Amino acid sequence: MQPGVDAERPDATMTAPHAVLTRQGRSTDVRAITLVLHGGQAVNTSPTMARQLAVLRLIPVARSLASAGGSMGLGVWRLRFRYRGWNKEAADPVTDVRWALQRLREQHGDVPIVLVGHSMGGRAALRAAAEPGVVAVLGLAPWVPPGEPIEQLRGSRLLVVHGLRDRMTSHAASKQLVDAVRGAAAEATCVNLRRSGHAMLRRFPLWNELTTEFVLHAGLGTPPGGRLTAALAAGDSVL
Repeated sequence: MQPGVDAERPDATMTAPHAVLTRQGRSTDVRAITLVLHGGQAVNTSPTMARQLAVLRLIPVARSLASAGGSMGLGVWRLRFRYRGWNKEAADPVTDVRWALQRLREQHGDVPIVLVGHSMGGRAALRAAAEPGVVAVLGLAPWVPPGEPIEQLRGSRLLVVHGLRDRMTSHAASKQLVDAVRGAAAEATCVNLRRSGHAMLRRFPLWNELTTEFVLHAGLGTPPGGRLTAALAAGDSVL
């Protein structure tokens, strides 16, 4: 285990896979929390492993959040799901998110929580928007299948960022989701990125900039930078 990282498991004596909650960096006075959620597959009941690409992809995001917000009281955690897949009606990642949120509330009380999820993790974040303490959701190239519920997003602050070259999840579906909740949500913004795909490798600094500024803005009330300010004001933008 890396120095300065906490990992928690629901029950280490069970043989079934366990969700793992890992702290990124340290904040001595936690005033807000962000929970970072990795991607996965539609159906796969294999255990999620720490070295899988979907998990590794979100570590730089979490590190950036911890670096930018730790001194201001932002606590950053990554959640590793039990299973690699969503698994139809089981919606296994949502169960894991609810477990993690309960643990974080027990530890830190009534502080605002911002969910950040990529792909399948984005879908889980959207589903968990109405959980106690959650004030905002950021979907990074989220998986939004037809018929996905949206009532839970009422009153939430929502930002969706999606690459226009994504071939894994639909940027059009992301925009439709934002359009559908606009008016019911406290804030709903869709940002499409040119020349960027599902893995967020191309133009990663911009993905990171928007993520960090939104989390700090929604969780701690810091003013966003110029590009995020313009995107929030416009509701829909292409960068």
